Amino acid sequence: MIMSGFASAAVATEHITSLFGLPITNSMLLGAVGIIIMLSVLGSTAYALKKGRHNHFIGLVSWAVEGMYGTVLDIVPDRKVARQIAPLALTIFFTVLVTYWCGVLPGVGSITIDGKELFRGLPTDLNFTFAIALITMVTVQWYAIKAHGIFGNAGRYLVNPLKNPIGAFEGLLELVGEFSRLVALSLRLFGNAFAGEVLLVIVASLSGWFAGLSLPLVMIFELFIGFIQAYVFFMLTLIFTSLAISSHGDSHPEHSPAHPKGAQSEA
Repeated sequence: MIMSGFASAAVATEHITSLFGLPITNSMLLGAVGIIIMLSVLGSTAYALKKGRHNHFIGLVSWAVEGMYGTVLDIVPDRKVARQIAPLALTIFFTVLVTYWCGVLPGVGSITIDGKELFRGLPTDLNFTFAIALITMVTVQWYAIKAHGIFGNAGRYLVNPLKNPIGAFEGLLELVGEFSRLVALSLRLFGNAFAGEVLLVIVASLSGWFAGLSLPLVMIFELFIGFIQAYVFFMLTLIFTSLAISSHGDSHPEHSPAHPKGAQSEA
């Protein structure tokens, strides 16, 4: 039966081999394939544009990159910060998108070695999703410190409860919110990717001999879900950065680093 190798659908990834003492899992193998594909596509597109070559595929890729970059400039209020955060946000988007799509390809999960799945989608590895979520939140805090200073950024969370009890409570909620964002970012992507894997198992099992007709429809749906998840991660990265560099409780926001003089509204 097609996709029979997915029958286990284990939450944990499986160790396949080792490289210089580093364990290599099935998600890492397929993740490496996805990243190579992504770098090849983006690199060849950049090279072709540099040489003045154009076709429909190159136009599609360049249109996607330019559109995503424009979104970064629209969401992050500080142009300098927007240009700095753009490489990270775009890298996360394309990495999640391509590796998620690779996990939907036919044969993933059905090819086994010693009873273990040889390939598995990288976003179904919680280590991967937690790592990119951690990188995102650390980067957000870095730009918050650059915008407000170390003590100014700490003041967003730590407020004297005797002088301002409501502000202290709000700061505590903000601190808890930072950790909840980290957890939510990692679990949202992992949960959707793993649920997609399980959905393929269920459809393949229930369809029987008609799996060849039903699975392509589910795969197309999962490709769409992969795009949505990559775009959501991309957007949340920008929104969290924008919130972090914005002024908090300042009666004169135009003096905030996130609001340069040129961005003031005319009276």
